[in-house]
Amino acid sequence: MSFYKKVFTYTLAILLLMIAWRLIPFLEIAISAQPKPVTPRGELSPIEKTNIEIFEKSKDSVVYISTLEQVVDLWSLSVFNIPKGTGSGFVWDKFGHIVTNFHVIEGASEARVRLSNGQDYKAILIGADPSHDLAVLKINPVPGVMKPIIIGTSKDLKVGQLVYAIGNPFGLDWTMTSGIISALDRVIDEENGAKIKHAIQTDAAINPGNSGGPLLDSAGRVIGVNTAIYSPSGAYAGIGFAIPIDLVNKVVSQLIAYGRYKRADIGIESDDRINRLLKKRFNIEGVAILGIKPGSSAYEAGLIPAKIYPDGRIIFGDIIIEADGKKVASLKDLDEILEEKNIGDTIILTVKRGEKVLKISVILK
Repeated sequence: MSFYKKVFTYTLAILLLMIAWRLIPFLEIAISAQPKPVTPRGELSPIEKTNIEIFEKSKDSVVYISTLEQVVDLWSLSVFNIPKGTGSGFVWDKFGHIVTNFHVIEGASEARVRLSNGQDYKAILIGADPSHDLAVLKINPVPGVMKPIIIGTSKDLKVGQLVYAIGNPFGLDWTMTSGIISALDRVIDEENGAKIKHAIQTDAAINPGNSGGPLLDSAGRVIGVNTAIYSPSGAYAGIGFAIPIDLVNKVVSQLIAYGRYKRADIGIESDDRINRLLKKRFNIEGVAILGIKPGSSAYEAGLIPAKIYPDGRIIFGDIIIEADGKKVASLKDLDEILEEKNIGDTIILTVKRGEKVLKISVILK
């Protein structure tokens, strides 16, 4: 090969290399701009399948609740409604009953229920029980849209069980979070002074707006009603509480039937302040029966009230010292024992009558 041919060949090669070097970035862009091939995921894990199944099975049972309150324009004296708050709830039965927290609808002049079809429906209040923070609303049934939730039980729950909360935190409708049961038999102190016993503690994220929504187990059954959080900031901090479904079931059935919760009662009259004075003066332990309502359970069981004379003399009748084997030192103790009972149940009262100690069966009314 001649000298000139060699120079030409080398020069052409160098030019081609320079052009290729310049084209490399453009080639990289062209290659990178193409959609990446999708890597097959494979099977979902069993827990993921369970989560999806629970949400799909339960979402049509969960509702979004918005409330309005009436205000008066001080200038025109006209009355109009303004938004008050939001919360969650769930479909109780095929007749359109909706269960939620009392504090979700407290003070509201109107409530609307949004179903999974995105439509809002005006609700009426059927009944409420502030002492258990529960309320029942009702809308006209919407066939094919609203589905009654599956009811479970809370009596056999174990710490560590998987749980799921579905609700509308911060107005973000149909949100599901998951966690475990962190503790059982907690006591929730309500703002009205009432105490809800046997509450379920969970670390499933519960935020404002989740109130009234269901807490589900891994079988998709509702085991509680989400009602409160423990948080210094007001947002989720790892501790939430739910009203156990066994209590909800008892209260809701009465709210639907009577519009209010009718507690089991023995029909006695007493007073803890007087009991404390009697204990201090006469060294008497227990709850002194100061009166009995005619026709009540106590009246039919033959319990005897105290006789109090105008001059201050008192002749004691029966003093309740135990109920179903549990010590009774105050009316509060007795009320907590009765709270576990239903109307029609029998309770065994241990009473002190003079020098005798008797056990008396009382059928609760």
